[in-house]
This record gives sequence, structure tokens and C-alpha cells, in this order.
Amino acid sequence: MFQPVSLFIGLRYSRSKNRAGFISFITFFSTVGILLGVASLITVVSVMNGFEGELKKRILGIVPHVIVTQEPVTETYNVKVSSFNEWPTLRTQLLQQQNIEQVTPFLSSEALIQSSVNLQGVLLQGIIPEFEENNIINSHMLSGSLSSLSEQPYSIVIGLSLANKLKVSMQDTVRLVLPNKTIFTPLGRVPVQRNFIVSGIFNVGSQVDDSMVYVHSKYGAKLLRRKGDGINQLRLYLDDAFNAEQVVDTLTLANQDNPPIKSLVFTTWKDSQGALFSAVNMEKKMMWLMLSLIVAVAAFNIVSALVMVVVEKQGEIGILQTLGLSRMGIVKIFITQGMVNGLWGVTLGSFFGVLIALNLNEILATFGLNILGAGYGAQSLPVKLEINNVVVIVLSALVMCFVATLYPAFQASKTQPAEVLRNE
Repeated sequence: MFQPVSLFIGLRYSRSKNRAGFISFITFFSTVGILLGVASLITVVSVMNGFEGELKKRILGIVPHVIVTQEPVTETYNVKVSSFNEWPTLRTQLLQQQNIEQVTPFLSSEALIQSSVNLQGVLLQGIIPEFEENNIINSHMLSGSLSSLSEQPYSIVIGLSLANKLKVSMQDTVRLVLPNKTIFTPLGRVPVQRNFIVSGIFNVGSQVDDSMVYVHSKYGAKLLRRKGDGINQLRLYLDDAFNAEQVVDTLTLANQDNPPIKSLVFTTWKDSQGALFSAVNMEKKMMWLMLSLIVAVAAFNIVSALVMVVVEKQGEIGILQTLGLSRMGIVKIFITQGMVNGLWGVTLGSFFGVLIALNLNEILATFGLNILGAGYGAQSLPVKLEINNVVVIVLSALVMCFVATLYPAFQASKTQPAEVLRNE
């Protein structure tokens, strides 16, 4: 089969076994270094994608993507907040908007939850269980259900972590205290408080397990001294939580002539959880940078190997030039030789990286390793392999290998035939 002269010679050089041992050593380890770097980068990025996805599912599955209020709400000691009376109509209108998958009513307040042995600050949420069928809490209930809030008066659903801190279980009694809302009694002003019965325990596996509790909105309204069902907010769940700000902007512009929606105030999840996801994103970028440097170091080992090959092949380069091979032809020979080594490393690294990423938990289980620690023995590492990440890693590694071949290739092209062949 016909091949260009430069490609043919470059491939012959890359397959040649008649080279100095030290050159072969460096060439081998540059290839192995690229292999390990690419495989590590694919594996680690897949795990980081998995962690980001788990955060998105476990935290943003509970935290509202967008909170809707009619106007800024303030509460003082003696001011009663009016109910969001028109919320059923607004809910219907919002469900008809693009990118909004679910709209649920709720009320919320900071509170203290107390048992006989402990006291913990929590976020109290009053919900209507009929609208929470798709809530992630329902799929992570260990005991009871959210529907029990409608069946049993003054009942409460809490997380497993919180239940362990309070040392309570199903049907135990806990006390909810509102430190910012007080009433007058014969003993003076005291915080509003009420006993609730634990009717459900959930375990999502995130920070909400010990910081959020659920009650029925009508009982939450009574505790907060509100009228009716006490609903004063709607929460929107979107098809993609990371597009919350764009959805709000589009929703606002599209409903400038719709007074009910136009008068709403929107607050996205980034106001409460944005710092956490920014930290995860920063950590992901730093891992990309550090592992990319490993690939870069391995790729630039090709420079050392090629420089020594150029020195070793000085006579042959001179002969090729006297036979009429151009300087660019010499450059192509050594670029071809360096890229063959790089291509082997990138190809094998991609193969092993994908293989390890897809079977990482099985590999760890085989060696008895538990990266998450003793408290997470039943959980596995979240892994999310994305093809676009693999493509970017492969192309980046190949570009690094190509850049690494340029210096020695151009140095080879500067060889003077008269000088190197004078003593031949």
C-alpha cells in the first residue's frame, strides 16, 4: 500500500528495536505515563460528575429550585402573615409555563425541635401531602410516609440523622418551639410551642436529614398563628435546576401582561445552596487541572525521547537530506514517531479509564476498600461517565503529545548534512 515517505520512515522508526536501551526506557515510560494520566483523569472526572449528580438529586430534590412569594414576607412579634389565598390559581398558571415540572405549596419557618435528651435547630416546612407524591422524601422513607401527616393530627416527619441525635423513634413525642414568635401567658412572654408525634422517618443521605422537618400545613399554620392553611409560598421544580435563573428571567418577560405572575417575587436555590455547588465545581476544576498536569508531564517525556533519537539518527537524517528529502519531510518523520507513542498511550489510557470507571465499585469491593469510610459501608461511589468528557480528555492529550513533538522535530530538520557526514 502506498504511504508518504515521511509517514513510512516515521512508522519504521517507531517500530524499530535497534535503539539504545535508555531511549527505549524513556519512550516506554512516556507512553505508560500518558496511559496512567488519561485513565486517572477519566476515572476521577467520572466520580466527580457522580458526586455532583448526587448532590443535585439529594439536595435539589428537596430544596426548592425556585421559591415564589407574592411580596417580601416579614414577621415580627405580633404581626400575623396573611395566607397566600390565591395559590391554587397561581399554581395552575405556573404549571402551564415551560421548563416547570412541578409546583407545590408550602410554608416555612425556623424552629427548635426538642426531645427528652437533646435540642436541635431545624427548618420547619408545612406541606400538603397530596401535592408531594413526587417528592424525593417519599422514595427515601424508612418508616411511615408523608401521607401520615394528613391521617394523624399534629404529626411530624423527620430525618434519620435528626432522629438519632434526638434519640427518638416512631410515635415518640417531640416539641416544636418557635423562638422568634412569642405569646403572653400568666408567666410572661414565652415562645410558641407545641408537641408533635413522630409519624415518619426518612433518610435521603444529605444535610437535610438533620436540618429539615415536615408537618401538615394546617397544623403548621396553627403553630405560626396564621389563618387558613397558612400557605404563603410556592416552590417550583424545574426540568434542570441549573437553569433556574434563566427560567425565572424568561418567565418574568413572558408574563409582563399577566398581573398574577408579574407581581410574584422569585428566589432561586442558588441563594441558599449556591456556595456549596460553587465549591464542588471549583474542586472539580482543580482535579481537572492537577490530573491534566500529570498527562502534560508524561506527554513532554516524549521530548526527551525524541531529542535522543534525533541525536542517534544524525547520520540517517543527513543521508535522507542528501537524497532530496525536504526539511518539512524530516519534521513529519519525527512528529509521526512521537505521535505513534502518544497515540498508544492515549488509546490504552482511554480504554482502561472507561473500564475502571464503569466497574470502579466492583474493583474496590474486590480489594475490600471503602473510600467513603466505615459509616457508609452500604453506599457505593457515584460514577457518571460522560462521553463528552472522554472526548475532551482524549483530544487534549493528543494535542499535548503533538506539541511535545514539535521541538525535537524542528531540531532534526536543522541538521546540516555536510557536518554530520563529513566523518562518515
